Amino acid sequence: MNKFFLVLGHTYWTRLKSKAFIITTIIMLVFVIGVANIDSIIKLFDSDEEVSEVIVIDEAPVIYTGLENSLENDKKISLIDYDKDIEAGKKSIENEDYDALLILKEDKNSLPDATYYTDSVTSDQVQSTLEANLQMIKDSILIEQAEIDEATLEKMNEPVNLEKLAVDESAKTEEELNIARGIVYVMIFILYMAVIIYGQMIATDVATEKSSRVMEILISSASPVTHMFAKIIGIALLGITQAAIIVIGGFLAILPKLEDIKSGLFAELGLESISPTLFIYALIFFLLGYLLYATIAAMFGSLVSRVEDLQQLLMPMFILIIIGFFIAMFGLNVPEATFITISSFIPFFSPMIMFLRVGMLEVPAWEIALSIGILIGTIVILGLIGARIYRGGVLMYGPSRSLKDIKNAVNLSKKEK
Repeated sequence: MNKFFLVLGHTYWTRLKSKAFIITTIIMLVFVIGVANIDSIIKLFDSDEEVSEVIVIDEAPVIYTGLENSLENDKKISLIDYDKDIEAGKKSIENEDYDALLILKEDKNSLPDATYYTDSVTSDQVQSTLEANLQMIKDSILIEQAEIDEATLEKMNEPVNLEKLAVDESAKTEEELNIARGIVYVMIFILYMAVIIYGQMIATDVATEKSSRVMEILISSASPVTHMFAKIIGIALLGITQAAIIVIGGFLAILPKLEDIKSGLFAELGLESISPTLFIYALIFFLLGYLLYATIAAMFGSLVSRVEDLQQLLMPMFILIIIGFFIAMFGLNVPEATFITISSFIPFFSPMIMFLRVGMLEVPAWEIALSIGILIGTIVILGLIGARIYRGGVLMYGPSRSLKDIKNAVNLSKKEK
């Protein structure tokens, strides 16, 4: 047992002190703090935004007056009545005296007909704003010409009252589904990224130790099986440490305005009404998903002698993760689909898919238990197979880019017994 903790400690502290871990943690922490203060950041940039000056050659006084009134509260656009001709206006735009030139006319039906000049060919926010306001003026003129009264117009714009109710009283409402959909998406994405990042980290660690011949020293003091599981647990603790730093840092960032967030964002998203059971299932499926793919990653990492050969061997694992992720993304819209139900019992997909179903549907307890049982059973089987492959794989050197090397590793492990 002492040898297990020796390898675990070596894996944990080596990675904890590495530049890659420190830089990655800092970047993620800065990102979380940035998201927590996104409102302040947006206001900072908004305060420096300049007002766009648009000169207007007015050939339709009614439309110009309507446009001025509709832009009265818009602090980013300033309309300037221009008394010179079009060519002079174009010259002013070229000389950057103004930002744009707008020519207002009326067509034969007394509707707005405008021409817009600017020195930029890219997407223009000012143009979009002017176009939207001119469209509203056009609609108002058409309504007036059709002699539609305001009360009738309000009734026309009122949405149809169609209330959606489920026969099953235990079914979630549309609002609850939207809240659950958002939480499930975040959890699935975190699981997806964590499995890829930490799974590759385990495989890279094993391959690096093999390529530097450090592996020979390590397995002389601890058995390959002890070494494999110590690696898996050590990287898991590293991930927990990184997550703890980010969560604590994020909490401290939002602490000064925690009450505002609770009454604002949390209340709006409905996070206060989320069942703690959902987070318990998130933790269970996250840990089981990590153990499943970490075992596969350690097994594949033991087969290569060079880090450069690792990506090709890990490709099947990445494909499984990506397939599971895309099935989960599709299942967010149709969680009751048959193939989503079937996928939730396939161990390589169940950490994402079953959690999706638990978050969005009322899943029978026996289905959840069966999915977890199959997942745990698969982890145990892969652990036994992986331990045998790892035992022989760490002693294999030379080029290794094919899954056929698994057979060689198993045969070598038999000779070691």
